[in-house]
Amino acid sequence: MDREYAQPLDVPTLARGALMSPGHFSRSFLAAYGETPYSYLMTRRIERAKALLRRGDLTVTEVCMEVGCTSLGSFSARFTQLVGETPSAYRARDHAPGAPIPACVAKIHTRPSKKKGDRAAASS
Repeated sequence: MDREYAQPLDVPTLARGALMSPGHFSRSFLAAYGETPYSYLMTRRIERAKALLRRGDLTVTEVCMEVGCTSLGSFSARFTQLVGETPSAYRARDHAPGAPIPACVAKIHTRPSKKKGDRAAASS
């Protein structure tokens, strides 16, 4: 999932690749990672979207499609939920102060996080 985040992934396809039923795959994934496969995938997509938006050379719609989302509305809502601001606001903000920080360090500090008790993030 980490490499193929931009592909159209769904639980039945992932389960088939893991030689499991979709239900067993979802339960096993939740037990191992603490979140549903969909939530994990969207976190990876938003993480990549943040990097593309910081570059500033793509529109929000282009970023949405680039990371594998097909609905701009759903992408924007999830981005806002995880990041705390809209993709447009994030893109417009000055990101130059973080430029000298190595990408591996920036990735840790800019990773989208789910807030405890956020039922929407846990149920997605």
